[in-house]
Amino acid sequence: MNEADRRLLRQSRVRLVGELQVAALWDALLNRELFTPDMIEDIQRAGSGSRRDQARQLITDLETRGSQALPLFISCLEDTGQETLASLLRTSRQAAKQDPEAIRPLNLKPVELGPELWPAKLRPEVLRPEAPRPVDIGSGGFSEICAQDRAKGNADLAYVLNADPCGHCLIINNVNFCHESGLRTRTGSSIDCERMQQRFHLLHFMVDVKCNLAAKQMVQALVELARRDHSALDCCVVVILSHGCQASHLQFPGAVYGMDGYPVSVERIVNIFNGTGCPSLGGKPKLFFIQACGGEQKDQGFEVASTSPEDRTPDSDPEPDATPFQEGPVTVDQPDAVSSLPTPSDILVSYSTFPGFVSWRDTKSGSWYIETLDSIFEQWAHCEDLQTLLLRVANAVSVKGVYKQIPGCFNFLRKKLFFKT
Repeated sequence: MNEADRRLLRQSRVRLVGELQVAALWDALLNRELFTPDMIEDIQRAGSGSRRDQARQLITDLETRGSQALPLFISCLEDTGQETLASLLRTSRQAAKQDPEAIRPLNLKPVELGPELWPAKLRPEVLRPEAPRPVDIGSGGFSEICAQDRAKGNADLAYVLNADPCGHCLIINNVNFCHESGLRTRTGSSIDCERMQQRFHLLHFMVDVKCNLAAKQMVQALVELARRDHSALDCCVVVILSHGCQASHLQFPGAVYGMDGYPVSVERIVNIFNGTGCPSLGGKPKLFFIQACGGEQKDQGFEVASTSPEDRTPDSDPEPDATPFQEGPVTVDQPDAVSSLPTPSDILVSYSTFPGFVSWRDTKSGSWYIETLDSIFEQWAHCEDLQTLLLRVANAVSVKGVYKQIPGCFNFLRKKLFFKT
């Protein structure tokens, strides 16, 4: 879906959620092939299963259904007698086309760079041109005094991770995608997968790897993990390596693609492990690491003045070192959204890139994010908490490349987390 249609849906969200009669739409949506039967069932199960929850999930998922999704949806509204909503969307869409300044599509044309700056081995996590991968910048030496020594054993400061094994770690590695999806093979992702498999094994997790799963299979694997008995364990980790995209959300942004080209929202992935779906993990940390694009924007960064010697290399000018945080259209379904939000305690979601932006992957050495994450964990996990580790990852990744990338996280942990090393 193009940016103009996506913005129109978000601007109309409150009214659509309030008035949309979803029960009348199912057959029309199926007949026009906007959704599959499985996707309709998922929408019907959304939240509490109420009409408003179903309407909200339908609008969210509609953004992922292609360039003709909005006009087809308008036709479905007309077919089911919801002419008032159809007229609202149709009129607004026509007005936006007549006034391009009102909703301007993103210009995603890549900057023309010389061949030496575009090695064929580097790819973003969506179907995009390549960009360079610079030499990694070192993280420094080891700390002599471990914060872990001060915090571990004190349940008020840190989670207790005494179980051995510590918990389950599920890695979903989608490398090959069906031809109809239009998504490229993610060459280099197997390197990421091997790194994460070895790293979390060393951190005392039971690691299970699943490759090339369709969207429904991804959800099934996650549900199976959530339904296990975690009573004797202290933590749970999910790592997802795939293509990704933007998605409307109430809690956690973004979506990841199954090998069939259908997206699964990060919000849905996380909520599988909430208190209702996974009671044996209640009060225990649940960690999600997402290596996927957050969208299609390429961030060229901006120049900053160096403030300390380590910010620059000798005899060189300061290089771009940060990413401009661009806010997307605001979701205005606030009153209803707030009342339906669960408490996402003991959850941390780490993203490889800022929502809306491309995430880069090298076909020979893996993605910037996973390569850096593994390196930082190797050097510092013995004495630093997870949030500090992720700050190191963000700092190291932010200085890479002609195009920029910065990881970030949604942190709802209640305590510090020190891995068992």
